[in-house]
Amino acid sequence: MAGMDGIPDAFGEARRTLDAMLALDRRGESAAAADLGFAGLVVGSAPDIAAYVERVIGPVIDYDRERGAELVKTLEAYFAAGGSAARASEPLHVHVNTVVQRMSRVGRLLGADWDEPERALEVQLALRLRRLLPARPRTRPSG
Repeated sequence: MAGMDGIPDAFGEARRTLDAMLALDRRGESAAAADLGFAGLVVGSAPDIAAYVERVIGPVIDYDRERGAELVKTLEAYFAAGGSAARASEPLHVHVNTVVQRMSRVGRLLGADWDEPERALEVQLALRLRRLLPARPRTRPSG
């Protein structure tokens, strides 16, 4: 925002954020568009998809990048299989116990509520939006 020229845009975003907060029954709270999860992407003046993805699933992406793991791929398969570890194991070509172990790791990285409906929606959206972002280089751990 450049001085006075940015005031109309800032006001518009503030108004849309307030409307979203009221619609989300968050009366009496304060938040910026970025604090509203996927709703913030919709109401914000300049949605930052990369920042959203990082906030929601960044620890899983980082874990994969640092260890050469496949937690993101496993999460995608898990959601595509309707939350069934057994069905997710098939396209991944791994044993169901491997999927269960990976999902347990996801829970430790994202928090115990990652698979509760509202949070799971955020995770699924972040997984899909991640596909729109330029690929980050993968590095293999040394040693």
